[in-house]
Amino acid sequence: MKAGIVGLPNVGKSTLFNCLSNAKAQSANFPFCTIEPNIGVVNVPDPRINKLEELVKPERVQMATVDIVDIAGLVKGASKGEGLGNQFLGNIRECNAIIHVLRCFDNDNIVHVDGNVNPIRDKETIDIELQLKDLETIEKRLEKVKRAAKTGNKEAQTEEALLNRIREALLQAKSARTIVPQSNDEEVLMEGFQLITAKPVLYVCNVDESSAVNGNKYVDQVRELVKDEDAEVIILSVGAEADITELESYEERQVFLEDMGLTEPGASVLIRAAYKLLKQQTYFTAGVKEVRAWTINIGATAPQAAGVIHTDFEKGFIRAEVISYEDYVQYGSEAKAKEAGKFKVEGKEYVVKDGDVMHFRFNV
Repeated sequence: MKAGIVGLPNVGKSTLFNCLSNAKAQSANFPFCTIEPNIGVVNVPDPRINKLEELVKPERVQMATVDIVDIAGLVKGASKGEGLGNQFLGNIRECNAIIHVLRCFDNDNIVHVDGNVNPIRDKETIDIELQLKDLETIEKRLEKVKRAAKTGNKEAQTEEALLNRIREALLQAKSARTIVPQSNDEEVLMEGFQLITAKPVLYVCNVDESSAVNGNKYVDQVRELVKDEDAEVIILSVGAEADITELESYEERQVFLEDMGLTEPGASVLIRAAYKLLKQQTYFTAGVKEVRAWTINIGATAPQAAGVIHTDFEKGFIRAEVISYEDYVQYGSEAKAKEAGKFKVEGKEYVVKDGDVMHFRFNV
């Protein structure tokens, strides 16, 4: 599962990517400095794993991760191949969610591709290009399905009706994610269309350092614009975040954050939001060899969770032994949680809860 960072050139995408990952994408004050998409595997900050480490004292700790993709800046006409449009749009299509960076700061030294700072216009530029690309996809698909629908094919008729609803929304400059599937069949079809504007989106307002806590007039404009989109808006001073990552010690970073009025780096907030955007959650395994956070889809069953460790665990699943994170911490160990009757044995139907501490029994 990957979240792609998109936006116009020079809004802070590559600098943000550098803050999020150990990979160092080229960051320069001109468009198209990122040609190939850079991919960073980023640890998901989670204080729960620190607490488990403290209690279990394992030999090693492995955090959950999320893949972040730095995609080069889109420009007007990208849907028709302007700039490196086709390639960039293809890169976005391969991602499961979108992190849309909007420039919300004034700085005469950093060129804006459209001449002045206006996050509303910038958002609309990107939205229109993505919507035009989706419209092209929908119209090609409609051409094919119409013939089958005319013969009375029920599946084709269902698909045609859905395609027409999406097409109407796109023509009104609305994204495909505004169309809610009315049945399981529509849900499956919608997924199969692989539309860019159907992907969940998170907006990052890149502000100057003084606006990192409360935002500014540009952030207020963005919030007002997206209030009906069911999308989260995060304020981040990407320049300040870059400075924080350069500091050597944890203590130095904390002092810097306190001076800004923050309790943790904005990058940590963003990574957790991206993880949630991808509909991911975490369960833990905790033993003296290793404490580890495992990533699963929200709603995964115990056998599916076991399969993340190894496919054999899922194939030969017998049962899951489960202690909630809260109970584990309250009683201080697996043994004491068991004594207190907080140890549960669950079967194949069990839906894993975020934070469960689990062991699996299997036989292959």
